Amino acid sequence: MRLFPIIAAVVVMALIYMFVFQRDQVTASAAQGDTDSSETETSAGAQADDQNGVVGVIVVNSVARVLDQAVQVRGQTEADREVELRAETTGQVVSDPLRKGAFVEAGDLICELDPGVRQSLLAEAKARLAESAARLPEAEARVPEAQARVTEAKARVTEAQSRLAEAEINANAASQLSNNGFASTTRVAATEAAVRGAEAAVVSAEAGLKAAESGLESVAAGIEAARAGRQSAQAMVDSAEKEISRLQIRAPFSGLLESDSAELGSLLQDGSLCATIIQLNPIMLVGFVPETQVSMVEMGAAAQGKLASGETVEGEVVFISRGADMTTRTFRVEIEVPNEVLRLRDGQTAEIAIAGQGTTGHLLPPSALTLNDNGELGVRTVGDSNIVEFFPVDLVRDTPTGMWLSGLPDEAQVIVIGQEFVKDGVEVKPHLQEVGQ
Repeated sequence: MRLFPIIAAVVVMALIYMFVFQRDQVTASAAQGDTDSSETETSAGAQADDQNGVVGVIVVNSVARVLDQAVQVRGQTEADREVELRAETTGQVVSDPLRKGAFVEAGDLICELDPGVRQSLLAEAKARLAESAARLPEAEARVPEAQARVTEAKARVTEAQSRLAEAEINANAASQLSNNGFASTTRVAATEAAVRGAEAAVVSAEAGLKAAESGLESVAAGIEAARAGRQSAQAMVDSAEKEISRLQIRAPFSGLLESDSAELGSLLQDGSLCATIIQLNPIMLVGFVPETQVSMVEMGAAAQGKLASGETVEGEVVFISRGADMTTRTFRVEIEVPNEVLRLRDGQTAEIAIAGQGTTGHLLPPSALTLNDNGELGVRTVGDSNIVEFFPVDLVRDTPTGMWLSGLPDEAQVIVIGQEFVKDGVEVKPHLQEVGQ
């Protein structure tokens, strides 16, 4: 009857021995309890290596791969273009209305107003333009005559100045002869009188020159007045034609009428609404990206939107705001989506995923993580000559299949079992474990 307690004591002592002296092998066996028989043999080999003085560890060959990062935002659809057509003049609508939902092409007539007396005003403006245009050649024809008068007046001034010089010479000669007793006093007086007459002729000629020049200036002023009159008349014609062109309100681009156009017979004032047109092809997905993620979004990046109806659409980023919203500190991002059959509508809610800049990383099990003596989170790898190295890592993404880590070389032998029992610079014997990534 004492045999069972003895057997139980032996078993307990064996378990205590295994947990105290063979703890490493027991821990490795427990972590790999679900692996196949080949992994069990690898753990046994690691125990044998430990007994021979070289620690055996389990490693996996990990190769870095590009991991796409998507920026998730909530947004809505918006029409690519929307415009309210408003009247630029006053008039009564004389065209039949178009109903909302109708598709219109660029240049289609939406509203037409009664011209009233605008055609008569245009005819009057054209008549004034013709009259002012006829006055200009008449004014220009006077220029040669005025220039000839100026030339003639200049010649008379020159002639009068020559006679004055001659009279002064005669008067001077007569005065000298009179002083020497060779000329009479009467002759001297006559020459002096001739000088006074020549001076009067010069003054008269100069006055005539000024009058001729004034006439030329008057002709030039008449030409400028005729030109100004023609420009004024042309402006009146342009204004009348522009006013007539405002009577027809046309679609600036192809799109859908969001509202009925103005009813026949209604009076539109300057600024009154004629109709609203929206363009839905292409349509925009609009979202607001937080400032912590806006640097991950680039122009032309692929994006996908899932609508509230369950429909999925794809497009590319065509606009990234340079200024943040002052309230939310987010940046507006627009994504252009084709919408040929106009199945997408303005204002639909959408969950938007924008492809961000890819980063490289290694997919490893969470158990591979460890801490070094400085408390840094990282993994241990087996390098050249089977020497252990520690690499600090950053967590990129956590997935059900493992953790994506950055900070490792492109190719590395990462220790997944036994990393807690080795240090940097220690030689180990690695045993490869095939893990699908």
